[in-house]
Amino acid sequence: MTEQTSPDTIYKGLDGVVADYTAISKVNPESNSLLYRGYPVQQLAAQLSFEEVALLLWTGELPSQAEKEEFIALERAHRALDSRVKSAIDLLPLDAHPMDVARTAVSVLGANHPQSGDSSPEVELRKAQELFAAFPAVVAYDQRRRRKQELVEPREDLDYSQNFLWMTFGEEAPEEVVDAFRVSMVLYAEHSFNASTFTARVVTSTLADLHSGVTAAIGALKGPLHGGANEAVMHTFEEIGIDKDETREEAAARAKAWMEEALAEKRKVMGFGHRVYKSGDSRVPTMKQALDAMVKYYGRDELMGLYDGLEAAMAEAKNILPNLDYPAGPTYHLMGFDTEMFTPLFIAARITGWTAHIQEQRADNSLIRPLSAYNGPDERHL
Repeated sequence: MTEQTSPDTIYKGLDGVVADYTAISKVNPESNSLLYRGYPVQQLAAQLSFEEVALLLWTGELPSQAEKEEFIALERAHRALDSRVKSAIDLLPLDAHPMDVARTAVSVLGANHPQSGDSSPEVELRKAQELFAAFPAVVAYDQRRRRKQELVEPREDLDYSQNFLWMTFGEEAPEEVVDAFRVSMVLYAEHSFNASTFTARVVTSTLADLHSGVTAAIGALKGPLHGGANEAVMHTFEEIGIDKDETREEAAARAKAWMEEALAEKRKVMGFGHRVYKSGDSRVPTMKQALDAMVKYYGRDELMGLYDGLEAAMAEAKNILPNLDYPAGPTYHLMGFDTEMFTPLFIAARITGWTAHIQEQRADNSLIRPLSAYNGPDERHL
């Protein structure tokens, strides 16, 4: 095909371009609900385990009891941190961003997979499930090594969320914390053709392997215009100052004043707005309920005051509403995760969506290779 030199329209950032079909998720404009395979995500978060949601995204249907039990057995058998992955992580400096650690770990897992060159549908699904199972140990160990703590081995008697928290903190998490964590994983699992998902599909369209697609997606998620907003929310809270002795009202007043000043200075405040949602992120109310539960459990009303003050000031000044990252950040903070680990937690959830899209791309593949409009010098000679 001849390279296009004078198209009628340039769609910067591919904004508004429909690149392909997907049966995995959509935002229903009538209900403003994010749907996974047709199911509103808030219903899934209220009623299903993360394991069940993962199977739904991969296969298109809710699993039978036998299918769920088979997957649970596989997942629990692949939780331990691979010794080769641990060795690779240990070579990385402690001041390397956890996203770099995550990217490296997935690449090592792919390079060492016994069927790395096999992308048949059955093997591809198995790779996705094994990566889903293996990744929490990467996040847990990376946080622990930064705190000079020893590796905690997984437990097969715990479900995915319980075990993730066990490996990270070395103790069984209370039911309230486990449920809030599960909800966050479900809500972060998938969101159509976002930047990292599209990256994974582009890589897959070249017939590269699944782990290459996920590694590339992690690279895309590392960029602050896509991932990292949940981290940025906590950095904002920390800049304002978290005072456990404050009342909710006092904290809200300080936060509101901070936001008004930040907006007057035209600073970008992360955690608000979304390109897809025009009437507010449909995931926020569910995640906000999980945050409310954590605030109540830990008795941290002052944190909720900061949340309220920032939200109110942004709504009054710009009529811009929070996105999922806004309640997720302080929720992870209350659970005890270090702030720089928040985006790797996003990866742990989104591995499900990424690998579902990788499988969908491979099933009906066409090389993704857009045209460009040349605007350099005309032909010239030495």
